[in-house]
Amino acid sequence: MSDGSVTPSVEVVSGVAPVVAQVSIGQIFLEFLIIGATSFGGVVPYLRGSLVTKQHWINDKEFVEMLSISQSLPGLNATNMAVLVGEKLRGALGSLAAILGICLPGAVLMFIVGIFYRIHGDHIWITAALKGVAAAAVGLILSTVVGLSQKSLSGKFDFIFIALTVIAVNRLHQSVPRTLIVVGVLAILFHRPRRQQKEGVAQ
Repeated sequence: MSDGSVTPSVEVVSGVAPVVAQVSIGQIFLEFLIIGATSFGGVVPYLRGSLVTKQHWINDKEFVEMLSISQSLPGLNATNMAVLVGEKLRGALGSLAAILGICLPGAVLMFIVGIFYRIHGDHIWITAALKGVAAAAVGLILSTVVGLSQKSLSGKFDFIFIALTVIAVNRLHQSVPRTLIVVGVLAILFHRPRRQQKEGVAQ
């Protein structure tokens, strides 16, 4: 196509309708605008709820893969995800629309909230409200982790890789990129022989 757009592939995911129609630039901008304006306490649950559950633009496997890439590279997870999803749906223009959509509400709201917080930030009720929002954010992220783990973890050894990652980052204070590289290599070495064995049996 002359505009460099990319049509989403047709695929059927368990419990999710197949994607057949091309997504417009306006739809991408509007959806990410809504995500940016409503993602209180953490954007990952809202990204999954909108892109996977609501719009069916990507499936859980693709979401986990894109999230892994987003966390492995510099920058915010939300903007990195916007680039990846937008590019998958409509190429470079899709990425640009997604970034503008997800960043615009937060930029405007944070400018207003910043002024308000500078004036009233030390008020007891404001402090209490922020603590409540922080607790809710942890709950939202945990619910997303549980939902994704049910579809993404294929065996008990995957939980060992999760434990290694948590221990390396939280207890040993290793950097996230270094931890992802080391655990990723271990996971590849573990899963690769099993995959080759299945291919040999199939032949």
